[in-house]
Amino acid sequence: MFSSDKNKKVVKTMVQENLTMERNRISQKSVFKGSITSQGDFRIDGTIEGDLITTGKVIIGPEGKVLGEMKCVNADVEGTFDGRLEVKNSLCLKPSAKVYGEVLAESFTVEPGAVINANCSMLSAVKELKPSSKVEEKSNESKQGKASKVS
Repeated sequence: MFSSDKNKKVVKTMVQENLTMERNRISQKSVFKGSITSQGDFRIDGTIEGDLITTGKVIIGPEGKVLGEMKCVNADVEGTFDGRLEVKNSLCLKPSAKVYGEVLAESFTVEPGAVINANCSMLSAVKELKPSSKVEEKSNESKQGKASKVS
């Protein structure tokens, strides 16, 4: 009546969700030099000198600093970021934020008071406007028609 396979699937799913829900923290007065790769969220109140790549959310606290490259899904910045910042979804710059370098994000919010001195690019796909073949054909036909009338 009760399937052990079903229970195993539920436990496996919960474990997978917990892996992505990990919370990592770099505390105040801590300095980390090097590269970090994770599937969990991060809160940075200290300093990271290097790269941070995560499939979670990153919060840079008011005293936090990241100097290097950072790739994440979502980010809230209250502290300082200097380098290349790539955010898959949304980036929020709080009033105390200071961001320098290059920013790539799907969407971002800059609250009053935040300092952003960076090259910013939107990650959303930009579609090139090309006339469809039918529109081109009609355009070409009208041009040919005008040319034959002039001759």
